[in-house]
This record gives sequence, C-alpha cells and structure tokens, in this order.
Amino acid sequence: MKRSWLLFSQTVTILVAAWFVVTTLKPEWFDKRPRLASIVPVFDMSGFERSDLVAATSLSGAAKLASPAVVSISTSKAPVRNPHADDPWFRFFFGDQPNRIPQTGLGSGVIVSPEGYLLTNHHVIAGADEIEVQLSDGRQALAEVIGTDPETDLAVLKIQLRELPVIMLGNSDQLEVGDVLLAIGNPFGVGQTVTSGIVSALGRNQLGLNTFENFIQTDAAINPGNSGGALVDVNGHLMGINTAIYSRSGGSMGIGFAIPTSTARFVLESIVREGAVTRGWLGVEPQQLDAELARHFGVNTTQGVVITGVLQNGPGASAGIRPGDVIVHIAGQPIRDVAGLLAAVAALRPGEPSVIGIERREGQMEMTVIPGRRNPNGRSR
Repeated sequence: MKRSWLLFSQTVTILVAAWFVVTTLKPEWFDKRPRLASIVPVFDMSGFERSDLVAATSLSGAAKLASPAVVSISTSKAPVRNPHADDPWFRFFFGDQPNRIPQTGLGSGVIVSPEGYLLTNHHVIAGADEIEVQLSDGRQALAEVIGTDPETDLAVLKIQLRELPVIMLGNSDQLEVGDVLLAIGNPFGVGQTVTSGIVSALGRNQLGLNTFENFIQTDAAINPGNSGGALVDVNGHLMGINTAIYSRSGGSMGIGFAIPTSTARFVLESIVREGAVTRGWLGVEPQQLDAELARHFGVNTTQGVVITGVLQNGPGASAGIRPGDVIVHIAGQPIRDVAGLLAAVAALRPGEPSVIGIERREGQMEMTVIPGRRNPNGRSR
C-alpha cells in the first residue's frame, strides 16, 4: 500500500510539473476564449513586409525616378560699365568708379531629352550672359540657349553631357483636381528639394503673368528658385513646369502655378524644329460674351466670345468676320472664353485654312479663314 501511494504521488507530481511548464511556455493551448479576429474583422498589417508598406504610403519611388532629371541653374550677367569711365575729365570730377558686382540668379530646369535639351522658365535665364547647369550627380556644364518663348515664359536650353537622366513626359490633360503631385527644384539655392501637394485647380488664367495662361494650381510648396523645376505625378512623370507663386511674404503660401506639359511640349517641339514658336493670328479684338452683350447684338447664345473689333485687311476681315460676331468654335474646338479663343487661334498654323463657327443675328454659320503669323509684340488675336 505504501509503495502504491508513493508511485501515485510521484506520478501526480510529474503531471503537475508538466502542466506548469506547458502553461508557462504555451498558454494559448489552454486558452479556449474566442480570438478577436474571429469576432471583429480587422486589417492586420503585421504580416506585411516594410517594402509593401512603403509602396502603399510613400512617394519615394516617384521622387527617385524624377529627381535626377531636375537640375539647378545658375545665371550671371556682367555689370554694365559706365561709358564715360575712361574719360579723364569724368574721372577728375567723379573719381574712379568701383567695379560693380556681376548679377547672379538661381533657378531650376528639367532634362527632357537624351540629346541634352532642358526646359526652364524664360524669366530664369532672361538677359543672362552665362548659364551654368548642375546635375544632381554633381556634374556641371554650360548651357546654350536654343530658344525662348516669353509669351508662355518657357525656354529651351541644351547641354553637352553624356548619359543624361531624362524625365518622362506625362499627359497633363488627364489631371484632375485632387491628384497628388510633387514639386522638385532648388528653392532659395539650398539644394534639390521635394515637396508634395495636390492639384488645387486647373486651367487658371487671367492672372496677368503670361500672354498664354493655362496654369495648374497646386499647394505643393514652391519658393523662389523652384522656377523652371518639375511638377510630377505619383509615377514620376512630368506634368508641369513650376513657374510662379502667389505670395505676400515672398515664400510659399500654398498657391503655386505650373505650366502644363501639353504647353511645354508644344513650345519645345516648335523651338527645336523651327527655332521659334509660330502661332496663328486673326486680327480681331475679343470680349467675353454675357447676357447683356448677347441682347445688344441680337444673338441667341451666351456661350462664346463676341468680336468687338476687326483689323482692316487682317485674316479675320478677309474671311468675313465682323464686329458683333460670336465665335463658338475654331477647327472643331468649342470656344467658351477669351483665353480659350486665344489658345485656339494660336494653335492654328499660319497659311493653312481653318473653319470657324460663328453666331450672328441672322443665325449660325461657318466660314473658312486663313490665319496669319502672330507677332509676339502684337495685342490683337
């Protein structure tokens, strides 16, 4: 009996010890309560790799893809020397004039071709005697001005370097308000900087910045020095050239403007192909149509642009356009405002016939016009 009791006690002791060890190391084996995931559906991210999380939340991929093609531009302009500085009498009365410090400027640019073509703003390089481009990899080169277009504030430069990083041009016409964008440039000369924001508005015009305005508005931080830099989408594709900000302090206030890639591509191809941007011209003075003007001219539409003046012997007059006509479409493109008319006329090729739809008191009609070549200093459309 005593032996049996001893065997029983030893067995119980071993079982209790085993139970203690198992409950300590594997408590879930004895936890019969239902798991949280079986009661409430949850999104558990613990099983995701860090690369998966970065791909879903980070814009680093777009920045890495686009940043190498964004360059810093430094310009210098020799000081203007007084023409009388060598005149002995001038020096007698006014003394030796101190040498003036050369004027310098900073901006940004975007490499858009393996051949070394760059896009930047006209105002970044205007009047410069020397333009130096510095790439993100540290290489430097002097740039040649291929051509400029002050009416859109764009310029095309070229550098002679091998194995250049090139940005991919996107389709800015597909942008929508709310799309995420990155602004890349060299603000205040501190070095290449990437900021993020969204498309705040599209088709901004009548800002008084350029003759042809069709800006992308963004709240991505754009500051002095960003001019000429890249505005890219989440895929790293170029959507615009940063050009201006609205600011009372000189710094970013969340309202920046970029020239869309569609405009930049047209200017780039025109300058490279022809050396200058060639635009159509009709020789008319337009005004936005409203209900009062529609009643005054006796037309049955409030959509379009009314012509208030026609240049004698100009392309418009030769085609039969007269004051009071309302232009409703040009070459199949609807016209809703003066900015749209200006852009549509500019897109016409000089010397090639185009169809214009107008509304008169007598009704609608179409006429064929042969546009002339626009004078950049002229005001009439």
